[in-house]
Amino acid sequence: MTTSSRDPLHGVTLEQLLTQLVEHYGWPALAEQVAINCFKQDPSIKSSLKFLRKTPWARSKVEALYIQLQS
Repeated sequence: MTTSSRDPLHGVTLEQLLTQLVEHYGWPALAEQVAINCFKQDPSIKSSLKFLRKTPWARSKVEALYIQLQS
């Protein structure tokens, strides 16, 4: 008997989540959706991951956007 998680973020790393958002929206549109400087000024996956790992409120917004995209 297998149990499936109802958590849409289960098994998804922050890097995978961010990569999918960038592929879907692009950096400029992503910066409009979540207004943080690491998306606006010289954006990169590496710098954004570093910021999001240190900043819970920003990570929550990005995760919520990802969940919305998956719906």
